[in-house]
Amino acid sequence: MTQLQPGTPAPDFTLVDQDGADVALHDLRGRKVILFFYPAAMTPGCTTEACDFRDSLAPLEAAGYTVLGISRDEPAKNAEFRARDGLTYPLLSDPDRAVHEAYGAWGEKMNYGKKVEGVIRSTFVIDEDGTLTHALYNVKATGHVARLRAQLGL
Repeated sequence: MTQLQPGTPAPDFTLVDQDGADVALHDLRGRKVILFFYPAAMTPGCTTEACDFRDSLAPLEAAGYTVLGISRDEPAKNAEFRARDGLTYPLLSDPDRAVHEAYGAWGEKMNYGKKVEGVIRSTFVIDEDGTLTHALYNVKATGHVARLRAQLGL
């Protein structure tokens, strides 16, 4: 697995959101973007992280950030997750994990003391020009958004 570093261009992508609409990273140029990769919709850790982003959305948006969640879940499951938990930002579907791999958010990890291959909970901050300013791997679901806000000075 290759991890991305701050200062490098963010890999471009086009993925489908929970409503079936295409979302392309290049269409967001001129805005700051926060991408977070989560393992599976409606699981406890992912729900905690997604709700933390929801609860921090107003200050993030006020600072010019667009938040996008990415998982391997199909759009219908992401739609259910979004509705169930009142998530107000797009959830993108990457079932073939190509975008996960481009960002280094797929690979070997420890899960309950065993090595497994899967989604590496990761968050990326991209500036207005499409350059990574933060590449955070193996983040914890609980408290991650508060730490990110502190790093961003929010």
